[in-house]
Amino acid sequence: MRVPWVMRSRILLLLLLLPHLLPGADVPGADWTWATPAEAGLDETKLAAARDYALTGGGSGCIIHHGRLVMSWGDFKQRYDLKSTSKSFGAAALGLAITDGKMKLTEKAKQHHPAFGVPPEANAQTGWLDEITLWHLASQTAGFDKKGDYVPLLFKPGAEWSYSDAGPNWLAECVTLAYRRDVDDLMFERLFTPLGIQRTDLVWRKHAYRPDLIDGIKRREFGSGISANADAMARFGLLWLRGGDWNGKQILPRDYIDKVRTTQPGVPGLNVRNPEHYGHASSHYGLLWWNNADETLEGVPLDTYWTWGLYDSLIIVMPTLDIVIARAGKSWKRTAGADHYEVLQPFLFPIVNAAKAGSAKTETKSAAVTFPSSPIIAGIEWAPADTIIRQAKGSDNWPLAWADDDAFYSAYGDGKGFAPFVEKKLSLGLVKITGSPPDIVGTNLRSATAEALGDGKHGRKASGILCVEGVLYMLVRNAANSQLGWSAEHGATWTWADWKFTESFGCPGFVNFGKNYADARDGFVYIHSHDSDSAYERADRFVLARVPKDKLRDRSEYEFFVRTGQDGAALWSADITQRGAVFANPGACYRSSISYHPALKRYLWCQTGLGEDTRYRGGFAIYDAPEPWGPWTLAFHTDEWDVGPGETMHLPVKWISADGLTVHLVFSGDDCFSVRRGTIRMHKP
Repeated sequence: MRVPWVMRSRILLLLLLLPHLLPGADVPGADWTWATPAEAGLDETKLAAARDYALTGGGSGCIIHHGRLVMSWGDFKQRYDLKSTSKSFGAAALGLAITDGKMKLTEKAKQHHPAFGVPPEANAQTGWLDEITLWHLASQTAGFDKKGDYVPLLFKPGAEWSYSDAGPNWLAECVTLAYRRDVDDLMFERLFTPLGIQRTDLVWRKHAYRPDLIDGIKRREFGSGISANADAMARFGLLWLRGGDWNGKQILPRDYIDKVRTTQPGVPGLNVRNPEHYGHASSHYGLLWWNNADETLEGVPLDTYWTWGLYDSLIIVMPTLDIVIARAGKSWKRTAGADHYEVLQPFLFPIVNAAKAGSAKTETKSAAVTFPSSPIIAGIEWAPADTIIRQAKGSDNWPLAWADDDAFYSAYGDGKGFAPFVEKKLSLGLVKITGSPPDIVGTNLRSATAEALGDGKHGRKASGILCVEGVLYMLVRNAANSQLGWSAEHGATWTWADWKFTESFGCPGFVNFGKNYADARDGFVYIHSHDSDSAYERADRFVLARVPKDKLRDRSEYEFFVRTGQDGAALWSADITQRGAVFANPGACYRSSISYHPALKRYLWCQTGLGEDTRYRGGFAIYDAPEPWGPWTLAFHTDEWDVGPGETMHLPVKWISADGLTVHLVFSGDDCFSVRRGTIRMHKP
C-alpha cells in the first residue's frame, strides 16, 4: 500500500525530531550511540578530510551529530593535557556559582577575594584592582599579563583585550572562596558525574604556579591544568550544545551559555595585545570561549564557538549544525604571519561542507530540527486541503500590506492577477484585496509606474509591501539587488528611490504589524532578507535592517543588525559590511516573511523550506520570537506539506482571530493566491 505524502512527511519529521522530543535520548549513557555519516546525513569523504588534517598533529578526536558519534580517531580514552581548553571548564564552574546565587558577573572580584590581585604589590598601587569585575576576568579585559602566576596589571580594566592565564586563575580563586571547597570536587559532583565523566577520564592537576592551598582549601587553575580524553571533551561540549540541559536536568542556565558563547558588548574593537598571536580577538571572544561572531572563518556558522588550548586542543560547538567536535594531540603546522584562525580552516571547513553536502544529497533532510521548540506554540493544525481558497490562478509572490483603508495591497509575479485577468502576463502587478476568508475579493490595480514585464529572474518583482501613515512602500527584487518605491495614492503611481541595496538584501521584506503599521514595537521599520545578492540562491543566514519610519526613503538612515548584547538587546551599525546573522541555517535560508502576532506578543517568521519546486511539493517552517532579532524557536515545521507551499508565504495580521489561535496562511502554492486556515496549539501552562 502506498503511504500518502502527508503521512510519510509526518513519520519522517517524527523520526528526525525524536531525539529532541525525548528527554535524554540524544545524550550518551556509558557509551555513545554510533551512526554512520550517511545515516546522519553527512558526507563521509569530507568528514574524513577533517579527520586526516587533525591527524597531522596525531592525537585523538571525534565528531558528534544529533548526539550520536559519527566519526572518531585515535585512542578515545587517552588523556591529553588540554592547556587553555581548561578555561571553558572554568566558565562552567563560574556558571554554577551564578546559578547558586553566589556570584554575579557584574560583581567586583575583591568582593569575593580580599587579597585579589596581590602579589605583586605594584598592582595595588595602580588603583585598578577595585574596578575589576568577574566579567573582566572572564572576558580577558581585566588587564593581567599572560603567565598563570602572580603577574602585573598592564592596563585599566576594560581598556584593552589581553589573553591571560593569570586573570582566569584569579577567577578560579574567587569561585573557590565563594564555595569554600575544592572546585574539582564541586565540578565532579554537579557536572562531570552527571555527564558520565569519571576521574579516569579527567584530571585537574595541582596548581602549577601558586601555593597548593588557599585558606586551607585546594587551589585550582582555570587558565590551564586539566587533562581529559576525547570522550569527556565531547560530553562536555554536548552539554553546551544542549543549552546546559542533560537528560532533562538543567545543569547550566541557558541564558548564561548564551552570554558565554557570544562576543561581549563593548569589547569588539578594543586594542588587542600581541595581535601577532591573537589577531582580532576582541571581536571573536566571549567569556573564556572563542567564537566566529565576526565571521573571520567565512562559511563557518556564526554561532560556532570553541575552547582552544596549546597543542590545538579543541572543543567545538556548532549549534546551527547540531555538531560537537573534540580534538587533542600535537599542534598543527602554522603559516608565518597568518591570522591565528587560519590554522582552523582545514579542520572546520570540511565538517561544515559535510553537513551542507549531506543536505544537498538528501532532499528530505530537515532544515529545522536543530532549533529549539517554541516555549509558547506547541504546533499548528491546518484545515483540510479541500478547504484551501485558491484564486488568481497562474500568479505567485503575494507580499501583503494592511493599509489605512482596511484593505490589503499586494503584488503578484509572472501572471495576470485576479479574474478578470489583465491582458498581458506581468512580472510585477498590483492588487487590492478586501474581505476576509472565505469571502475574499481581489481587484487588479493598474500602475504604469510600478508594473514590470519579464519572466523569472529577468523581471522586477515585489518582495515586500508595507503601509505607514497611509503611504504604501514596496521593496522589489531582481533590481541589482533591490530597490524601494512608495505610493501616496494606494498604488496608482509610484516613486522610486535613487539608491539600491547592492550588497546582500537580494529578496527583502518588511516586518508587518497591524493596520497602517499600528502596534509597531517602536518608531522603526524593520527589513529582513536572506544574506544573498540574488533572490534565487539559498544562503546560510538571514540579515536584518532598520530605519526610522519617517526616514524610509533616506539610505543614510538605515542601520544593520550586528548581534545581540549581553543584555539581549540588539546592536546595530550603519555599516552594512558589519551586518551579522539574525538567524542562521546553512544552505537553507531563502524567501520568507515576518509578522507580529499581537495576541501572543510574538513575531512569526515563515520560511520556505526544501523542495525542487515548492509550488507543487515541499516544506516550510514557522519560527517565533519575542523580538525581531530573536531568539528564534521552532513553532511549526514540515519537510513535505500535504500540498505545495509555494515559494512565498505570509501570516497576515488582519486575519488572526481575537484570541490569537486562528490564523490564515497566504501562500503561492500551485501558482495561486492560496489561503489556508490554521489553528495554533499552545503549550499547557
